[in-house]
Amino acid sequence: MSSTATVFILCIISQVVLGGNIYSDDHYMHPNFKRHVQNKQDPPFEDAEFWRKNAQDDLAKELLKQPIEAQAKNVILFLGDGMSIPTVTAARIFKGQKVDGLPFGEEGQLHMDTFPFSGTSKTFCMDTQVADSACSATAYLCGTKGRIGTIGVTSNVMIFQCAKQADPANHVSSVLAWAQAQGKSTGIVTTTGVTHASPAGTYAHAAFRSWESDADVRLGLGDPKVCEDIATQLIKREPGININVILGGGRRHFTPFTQNDTEYPDEKGHRLDGVNLIDEWISMKNSSRGRYVSGRDQLLTVDPAETDYLLGLFAPSHVSYYDQQLANNDPTLEEMTEVAIKILSKNPNGFFLFVEGGRIDHSHHNNAPQKAMWETIEFDKAIKKGDDMTEDDDTLIVTTADHSHVMYFAGYPDRGTPIWKHSSDLALDGLPYSTLGYANGGNRNWLDETTNKRHNISQDNMDDLNYNPPVPVPMIDSESHGGDDVAIFAKGPFAHLLTGVHQQSYIPHVIGYAACIGTGAKFCDE
Repeated sequence: MSSTATVFILCIISQVVLGGNIYSDDHYMHPNFKRHVQNKQDPPFEDAEFWRKNAQDDLAKELLKQPIEAQAKNVILFLGDGMSIPTVTAARIFKGQKVDGLPFGEEGQLHMDTFPFSGTSKTFCMDTQVADSACSATAYLCGTKGRIGTIGVTSNVMIFQCAKQADPANHVSSVLAWAQAQGKSTGIVTTTGVTHASPAGTYAHAAFRSWESDADVRLGLGDPKVCEDIATQLIKREPGININVILGGGRRHFTPFTQNDTEYPDEKGHRLDGVNLIDEWISMKNSSRGRYVSGRDQLLTVDPAETDYLLGLFAPSHVSYYDQQLANNDPTLEEMTEVAIKILSKNPNGFFLFVEGGRIDHSHHNNAPQKAMWETIEFDKAIKKGDDMTEDDDTLIVTTADHSHVMYFAGYPDRGTPIWKHSSDLALDGLPYSTLGYANGGNRNWLDETTNKRHNISQDNMDDLNYNPPVPVPMIDSESHGGDDVAIFAKGPFAHLLTGVHQQSYIPHVIGYAACIGTGAKFCDE
């Protein structure tokens, strides 16, 4: 059969199946495409020469790119909690539109975008397809996958197994511990509580991520004398006791339930054992040039030259969202990162620093995409600060996420459309839908009970920072994580080893190789 005859037969079949002309508007052109065809007054887009030059410039940069094969004196691991790839893309556009004032926004850039090497990691837990922040922390910090809800232990430990947590045979060490063993200074910085799942992965061994105080252990039917809570491990056990800089929230897990919070008198501590771990830390570090701070104003007065140990707990729970930090005397992630690097950089052996933008995750759980974008931009500021304060030839910087979320980026919005709103594209029911939305959540259902139809979001104030787009699948409390891969952005010594697709547990092994720490293969041994 000739090719002409084949095409003719296919056209006839298509006519029968589709019930009309395959080139009709109904079957060939999406309504949004038609809108563009009919639009006679496009904005001044870039011309073909612009894109040709843009591609040639990128090509020239790529051809000049050379891997750095030298020992990494310093390592900074930036962790955007819940920073899915759609979150990165949306935040880039959001920044271009709301911060940089670009003509459209899509042409914008985050600082993490400038890193020369990138890849992705597979985030599943040992026992679940979709990860939480605990099992994922075990992977990207300790180099092995664990079970969901557990931190710093092998897969022999399931949640609530107190006795197994207490068995050292089930413990796995973190890249922070590896760094300490080689004489490096170490630090953790986060906008969550310092005993939260992600930072706890640097120092704790826990059968349940929520065992942040002894009261939490008792609530989970564990014995805190057998399986120590996470706050106690941070202050009294290695490697936590040796961490030079600890900055974040979570004061309530360190103080007794009989004691009022220093900033919020209506808040009390959570500990039932009567121990004040903050006082104990101050007592232990008093002779080692240690300092404790509880507010932004105090943090900014810290003299790095005179401080070898710094504990900063800025809130009973988590550090405030970016828009409330100034009013609540909480520091920004960028400010905490700067102070930490100044202190840690004094060590001639170098340092390891973990920095978490933790409230990206919380924003997504609350179905608040605009707030998640702002938190991502704040996280990116900290990345730039860390990059500006260090040198490429001796500092490995890795930026990644622990897991994704079910936020989608959908539709055919015109270029330059405010990404936090909705395009003029309509669904089958004739109503608009938001460009950024969620597959599930604990907030508003799509169904409008008064009309028994989908809620019309064009009536909503989508400029509200806390705006929640309606969700199709209601959850008990909050939006869920997603199971898709997350991005890795890297620069510095051996950053090129983080290209391609890898298991999440591969990341600390690259860090160990580059920095010559840990028990695995090392560049120094080659």
